[in-house]
Amino acid sequence: MRQLSSLQSAVLAIGAVLMLAGAAMWMFAKDAAPYVFAVGAVAFTAMQLQQSYEGRNFTIQRLRRIMLMSDVLLIGVAALMFADHGNPFGLDHLTWLNYIHNNWVVALLIAALIQLYTTYRIDAELRKEAKKP
Repeated sequence: MRQLSSLQSAVLAIGAVLMLAGAAMWMFAKDAAPYVFAVGAVAFTAMQLQQSYEGRNFTIQRLRRIMLMSDVLLIGVAALMFADHGNPFGLDHLTWLNYIHNNWVVALLIAALIQLYTTYRIDAELRKEAKKP
């Protein structure tokens, strides 16, 4: 895996903190929360896109693709947070409640679990690959 520079690592960490802050702000400041989360998601995703894998290990390549799908899901969470402010799609109230209202939480949980799994598995695969003679 290509290592990030110290500035890129800082942006990745700040993006993660902003996503956490945006999700937590939802309870107290619903107007600002989607903006904070979106900035964090874009920064986090951009830095994960900068990390690349130049090797030939199919497992790591597959895990990287799964991780990038999770990054897209994080951007989708930000969009769902914006959509949760009202009914921007013109749906009837019951449909909006069923399909949009607070469903960003489920998408965030799925994205976080995928990020956790792929990060752990990529690290294990890289250690296994480094041990091979």
